[in-house]
Amino acid sequence: MIVGIGTDLIEVERIKKACSKEAFLMRYFTLEERKLIGSNYQRAAGNFAVKEAVSKVMGTGFRGIALNEIEVLRDELGKPYINLYERAGERAAAMGILRWHVSISNTKMLATAYVIGEGEEK
Repeated sequence: MIVGIGTDLIEVERIKKACSKEAFLMRYFTLEERKLIGSNYQRAAGNFAVKEAVSKVMGTGFRGIALNEIEVLRDELGKPYINLYERAGERAAAMGILRWHVSISNTKMLATAYVIGEGEEK
């Protein structure tokens, strides 16, 4: 059963500028994400869009949830997945979300993410 759906669209240039500040990277991305992103600003923008979309699935925005509590990584085939920590994980559990489906698309100028939170049938 779908518990929530979220989507986000972000300008890559905006994230590129923000990533020039080490404080932005440290505050919003986990260590594993920073390793994955390197200097790939399109990947950073895609990850940021996923974080926004996850917050929309939860219906909270970022009230009570920090962006670095939502980690966006890729499997060995490049498929994106998320790990949730602390309050983000607690919120998802309280909502009954057991599985996440994540899609990211990029153009030169834009990154978009679509996220579905899925729980058990009631």
